[in-house]
Amino acid sequence: MRYIGYFLFYGFLLTAVIGLLASWIDRKVTARVQYRVGPPVLQPLIDIIKLLGKETLIPAGASKITFLMMPVIGLASVSLVATLLWINNIDPARTFLGDWIVVLYLLTIPSLSIIIGGFASRNPLASLGASREMKLVLSYELPFVLAALVPVIKSNFSIRLGEILSFQAQNGVIAGSLSGFLALVVAILCMQAKLALVPFDMPEAETEITSGPLIEYSGSGLAVYRLMKNMLLFVLPFFLIILFMGGLRFDGIHLLNGILKYVGLVALITVIRNTNPRVRIDQAVRFFWSWITMLAVIAVVLAFLGK
Repeated sequence: MRYIGYFLFYGFLLTAVIGLLASWIDRKVTARVQYRVGPPVLQPLIDIIKLLGKETLIPAGASKITFLMMPVIGLASVSLVATLLWINNIDPARTFLGDWIVVLYLLTIPSLSIIIGGFASRNPLASLGASREMKLVLSYELPFVLAALVPVIKSNFSIRLGEILSFQAQNGVIAGSLSGFLALVVAILCMQAKLALVPFDMPEAETEITSGPLIEYSGSGLAVYRLMKNMLLFVLPFFLIILFMGGLRFDGIHLLNGILKYVGLVALITVIRNTNPRVRIDQAVRFFWSWITMLAVIAVVLAFLGK
């Protein structure tokens, strides 16, 4: 029952609230950059509620069960990742062997759900967007895993998130080392692609393929996908904070430090989004498979050398 409570409160409710707030911050800052007022603070929540009240349409010829289940599977995976991260952050002693691997696997499911949902809709534009999403996943997953491997090496080859946190509590944050800093840079760029934000928003490019794999989703299905993406806006930075910055603490001045860590990453995501043009999918694949993978390999080698 305790873990069900963790899943419902920390994994879903609290993560959703913080994700919606982060989405508002992102939209507000973007609006200010474009000399607009921007939405009110409750606008992301209002958008979700409005979509939940609309009819869910299923395109003709679509695989009905697959089409409807993919948003739910994606949201469930994000909630489960958030639960694991919160448990390790609150009490590192509750870690289990391989939870680092479990989190990495679960973080691929939201993208896979979008890919499968797009193909299941049988829409040409959705299939094109799903194809782009698939290529993007294949391009950034390798450097992302290599970057996440650096904290494992630095913490005496531990694949327990709790032990990675404990190592940083005793020896300082991993981002303070050269290999940790390089890995964090790689992870942030991969996070931008995982979130499908500019310059890596080609799977859902509204001006080209009108939301791509999500073009046929409406009503509750689209609401669940929107909520999933908002929650990822918290879960992915939270994962990087645990791996490279010692996690979040809620006692005294450490609370402010934890807030600044998260807000700093969200601000960086927003800056990248508003200062770069969208790249083509072939350019993104070339970028991740060349420079970013090379940088990740250098970080891993430096971690082995103790740098």
